[in-house]
Amino acid sequence: MALERCDVEKIAHLARIGLNEADIPSTTATLNNILGLIDQMQAVDTRGIEPLAHPLETSQRLRADHVSEVNCREAYQAIAPAVENGLYLVPQVIE
Repeated sequence: MALERCDVEKIAHLARIGLNEADIPSTTATLNNILGLIDQMQAVDTRGIEPLAHPLETSQRLRADHVSEVNCREAYQAIAPAVENGLYLVPQVIE
């Protein structure tokens, strides 16, 4: 499917993109190249190929779970306007 000049002008209008008259031919060519690439990718036979979650099929390395900072909760809550049972109290914003 190749786009014509009027198609590109319609797309630009719908996307609220201002194109200069000089930019329309190059934009048309670029969009046609993109659509051509999509046609090439869709022509590839992918039957029997299982989809991948990640192209490198690697597992994520996990770091050791250990405390790295000092607990300063009481110092932070001492300067808070309102605290109850270790929780910050805030004004209600949803009725």
